Amino acid sequence: MLDAELARHLATRAGELLLGLRTELGFTDPGRLRDEGDRRSHEYLMAQLAAWRPDDSVLSEEALGARDADEAAERLGAERIWIVDPLDGTREYAEPGRTDWAVHVALWTTAAASTARRRRRTSGSSKSDQGRLAAGAIALPAQGSVLATDSAPQSPPEQTAHGAQVRIAVSRSRPPEFVARVAEELGAVPVPMGSAGAKIAAVISGEVDAYLHAGGQYEWDSAAPVAVALAQGLHASRLDGSPLIYNQADPRLPDLLVCRSRLARPLLAAVERELLSTSQAG
Repeated sequence: MLDAELARHLATRAGELLLGLRTELGFTDPGRLRDEGDRRSHEYLMAQLAAWRPDDSVLSEEALGARDADEAAERLGAERIWIVDPLDGTREYAEPGRTDWAVHVALWTTAAASTARRRRRTSGSSKSDQGRLAAGAIALPAQGSVLATDSAPQSPPEQTAHGAQVRIAVSRSRPPEFVARVAEELGAVPVPMGSAGAKIAAVISGEVDAYLHAGGQYEWDSAAPVAVALAQGLHASRLDGSPLIYNQADPRLPDLLVCRSRLARPLLAAVERELLSTSQAG
């Protein structure tokens, strides 16, 4: 099975496992449902990756020491790292009726990119000498959807006409204040959503036009969704426009912008003005 096919397969099966667990446990004890969801999905993905790709390393949110730089030595020297979030949007997963949670499976590698892959790369993507995202899949089990690099079309849906009001996905629980001010400056509409994967998937599907985030995330929150977004020709970068770089000793990757390419320049400029204004005011 090719890497992209494996990413899709594992995200899909882990999503099915999580749907089954919702049915098995119900929603009367959200804490137990969240804990069991994280644990069972992580154990499934780790076992499957050990079976399918025994020579590869894995960075999973639920692994012991995942956030510890001292534990990173082995994966930092590896050529191929699977970056997985067994359950992105744990809070939403334990709320009945919510569909904005996801499973992320991505492959990061230092191996040379193919010519075709290089052609797909857009501004803000990882540089080849720092490794790259080679495959990825986002499963949205409660929406019956899987987005993956092995079937990403080259032209993402464009549901907002030029000149129409832009829609920006933001965190439903912790929307950064500056995003509201950026949206106001651009005449855009903030659209609250759950998990990072669900928000980036909404950009990919055309439900919204951009996703802005600041204030804390880790590599597993964005690796798979960004892999799919880049394969679609979308823009993905840090909020200062620099590349998103994965497999670092410290896995924190605290801010990002994913959007349609035509919106990258005005959004990055608005973010820069807002952050400069905030800095001067402080």
